[in-house]
Amino acid sequence: MNPKADSGFTPDFQRSTPLGRISGRMAKRKSKSQPTWTDVKAKLADFDRAALLGLIQSLYAAHKENQTFLHARFGLAEDVLEPYKKTIDRWLWPDVFRRQDTSVSQAKRAISDYKKAVGDPEGLAELMVFYCEQAAGFSNDMASDDEGYFDALVRMFEQVLKLADTLSAERRDDLMTRLDRVRVISHKFGYGVGDDMDSLLSKYTPEAPVSRI
Repeated sequence: MNPKADSGFTPDFQRSTPLGRISGRMAKRKSKSQPTWTDVKAKLADFDRAALLGLIQSLYAAHKENQTFLHARFGLAEDVLEPYKKTIDRWLWPDVFRRQDTSVSQAKRAISDYKKAVGDPEGLAELMVFYCEQAAGFSNDMASDDEGYFDALVRMFEQVLKLADTLSAERRDDLMTRLDRVRVISHKFGYGVGDDMDSLLSKYTPEAPVSRI
């Protein structure tokens, strides 16, 4: 047995080859941890006001999502929720005649993005109820049988029930009326969707009567 082979020894001729040099650079990259917010913050500490504004302007121009984030954060849009609702609508109630697909993850991401930008509980609850309405409407309209889609709908239904309890009575009552319509429609889908919503409604709002009509 060659002792150099076991010791991790790399012959000089291998190190001098292009493949050897590439392997060495890859190893160095892997050994360095990925940049974090701490690294970015350290760089930003040297920026003056003009440089920071220039950076933000570049980020604003780079992607529409950045524009939506800043508009929402500073309350610049007439309807802050509108772009997030458009995204939810696109991914939960697509135009099947144009061969558009559904995407639960993309729809949920819109809600997550709003939460990061603003995080207002009422706005968040509105988006979550809108999610439930669009998902139920599409399932009813298209006679969908996607169990994963249904599971996501039930989970969102539960999340908004929890959140609604933290809102004012007037706002909560409005949202609960809309959620009840979602629950009634969902009994048409089968797969226990409506029954699950009945149970959740009884759990989080025990005083509310449960009807399938």
